Amino acid sequence: MAALDLFPDKAFYYPGEAARITVRMPPLEGLSWQGRIRLRLMFLADEVLAVEEEVALDPGAPGEIHIPLPLPPEDPRGYGVDAELRDAEGKLLARGSTALDVLRRWTVAPRYGFLSDFPPNRPDIEEVVEALVQFHINGLQFYDWMYRHEDLLTEEDPYRDLLGRLLSRRTVEALIEAAHRRNIAAMAYAAVYGASVAFARARPGWTLYGADGHSLGLGEDFLSIMDPRPGSPWAQHLLRELAEVMQVTRFDGIHLDQYGEPRTAWDAHGRLVDLASALPAFIEQASAVMRSIRPDATVVFNAVNNWPIKAVARTPVDFLYIEVWPPHTAYSDLWRLIVKGQRLGGGKPVVLAAYIDPAWEVNVRLADAVIFASGGYHIELGERDRMLADPYFPKHRPLSEDLREVLRRYYDFAVRYENVLALGTWDSTAAAMRRIALKGLSAGLPGATDVWIIARKGGGFEAINLILARGLPHREWNRPLEIAPSPLEDISVRYFPPQAVRRVWLASPDFDNPVAMCLRFKPDQCPQGNYIEFTVPRLEYWDLLVIEFAQ
Repeated sequence: MAALDLFPDKAFYYPGEAARITVRMPPLEGLSWQGRIRLRLMFLADEVLAVEEEVALDPGAPGEIHIPLPLPPEDPRGYGVDAELRDAEGKLLARGSTALDVLRRWTVAPRYGFLSDFPPNRPDIEEVVEALVQFHINGLQFYDWMYRHEDLLTEEDPYRDLLGRLLSRRTVEALIEAAHRRNIAAMAYAAVYGASVAFARARPGWTLYGADGHSLGLGEDFLSIMDPRPGSPWAQHLLRELAEVMQVTRFDGIHLDQYGEPRTAWDAHGRLVDLASALPAFIEQASAVMRSIRPDATVVFNAVNNWPIKAVARTPVDFLYIEVWPPHTAYSDLWRLIVKGQRLGGGKPVVLAAYIDPAWEVNVRLADAVIFASGGYHIELGERDRMLADPYFPKHRPLSEDLREVLRRYYDFAVRYENVLALGTWDSTAAAMRRIALKGLSAGLPGATDVWIIARKGGGFEAINLILARGLPHREWNRPLEIAPSPLEDISVRYFPPQAVRRVWLASPDFDNPVAMCLRFKPDQCPQGNYIEFTVPRLEYWDLLVIEFAQ
């Protein structure tokens, strides 16, 4: 059966907005052709509404149509959109699916992406943004868009950055405008304590020093490390720069970066500087300055390798952003970082920056399955079908066509089922592992032999994610996996529910159809208590089981 390619016109929708779904149809053999397309809007396992539209195609030519789709006002909510194309006699010719969500603010579900290429007269701006919408990317980090780390804006256009790249403010502004038309937020990158060596040498009292008395830097004569403590000359200078950005550009907020080291240093007077307290204090000041100019400004800070996450979680950042490095190399570390961040932040979303070469397709699929199943988000996609493979974002690498299609399914799935995976849910993995048993399989936290279990709980349900590990030679996301896990079929599951069960359903981004399927279950009992039994038909990478309770 032919496949329909469909996607919404915006990255997300505000309450009260209607969607417009683009449907691209494959060539159909024969003479002039007429039929109907039916769209179903699904919330979890239930149909919300359906619309139909007549279509006519020229023979052998692919067609594209746009179908308006009203949306319920409730938020935050993720939906599936399923399409069927039938001929005049009702014969099913093609089907496809996508997803969308309704949010009051993008940071409720921050599907963060990146842009890093800002040459003069960039010709593909609309195509770049449309490609990002197909993955529902709703926030973009504009990485190294500025003139200098210490001088973000310049009157020159075009201009060369510190590494000699030719950039254009007009391109930056055009990308911001194109993103805004699709409900995508634009975040301006800025480093909290990085300045060019020339700038720092002219201001030796502004820099930080090591125990040996030498000024600290990054790279060989690339950047100097400045003193970011509130009230310091550097802090006051950078706050003025951030204020100017918010005043004269249409950026929606600032993405504040650090480099993970140093964690302690000395100022020009030989006094010890504790950066674990200085950095959160700077975030507080930066937030106040930005929001005095634009009350809805978004603030994000990079907690490199989860440091100093406890202090950062208490600041007014809109979500937690963690760049992952050794020793956090296991898939289980991705889950732990997300769950700990959610707890420390009082439910704030967590975005991980875990750089994986797109050539390692098995690693990418497993990492995204773990991250999305944990209720987290992954900054990895940007530009036009490119993926981060390095902390210097301009070194992005292309997606293969196969991986692009897989990731579209995974991002659709994460949006479609976000109300049981992320929004308003909390981790229940430890409890779920005591309640569930997979016959003949070793199941447990990421790292188990056969199947990894990650569970989320919400009002009236428990969502249990099954992620397949059987046959993998190791459990590390940053080492290439040459072989995929060995698929399993007809898995017998026993679940001991904490209360009466109303319905059990299953969905997977690895199935041909992402629509939830209800599973038959039979109640029974044993010395350990009452339980239900059911069968999971197939596990390839990632299955989502949802147990809905009667009350």
